[in-house]
Amino acid sequence: MREGSWPLVTVDIDGTLTTVHGWKVIAAAFGQMDAFDRTQRDFYAKAIGEDQHLENMLRIAEGRPLVEVEAALESTPRLAGVSEGVAFLRSRGTRVALLTHNPRYVCEWYVRRFGFDDYEGVEGQSVANGLVGAPHEVRADKRGGLERLAARAGTPRTGVVHVGDGWADAVLFPRVGRGVALNSRLDDVNRAADVVLSTDDFAEVARRIAALGPRP
Repeated sequence: MREGSWPLVTVDIDGTLTTVHGWKVIAAAFGQMDAFDRTQRDFYAKAIGEDQHLENMLRIAEGRPLVEVEAALESTPRLAGVSEGVAFLRSRGTRVALLTHNPRYVCEWYVRRFGFDDYEGVEGQSVANGLVGAPHEVRADKRGGLERLAARAGTPRTGVVHVGDGWADAVLFPRVGRGVALNSRLDDVNRAADVVLSTDDFAEVARRIAALGPRP
């Protein structure tokens, strides 16, 4: 892979594009901070697994109007330059996709808002008549999401740069062409990455990605 020629860049959302966990903002809007804090505490203590953690998060939005969830998404603190960074990469022939543990309705909002080309998130929670439904059989599958995104982009995994901040992202870093840890607070995630960045501007991240050559 020559410099600046990456066919696909995949990007996590919570803690990567956002400066706080997006579901913390949703939980605060709906008076569910106790539920958010409890599942975060249990997950980082490794008392529960990723699937249960995701289901707990999604229950925070159960029964709520989608418009209220989207208002919380709009108010979530994020990096500057997200649209600009996406547009810059796309101008160089790169597809830019979300690879996240968020449900479809969150992914679709980010695609509309910032111009991403594609997404893979979690299944198991739908919206009907404008209301968010109950989560059901939620499964974390970033590995599978990566494979599907790469297939749709027509590139092998070696043609992918993945950007993220969490354990599920660190697992992907050695499976792709380059792994970028962005604003991660986890030492093991940073150790797994090819590049470690700390910035409040996604346009800077895009420029650094475009300058990356293949892994030695």
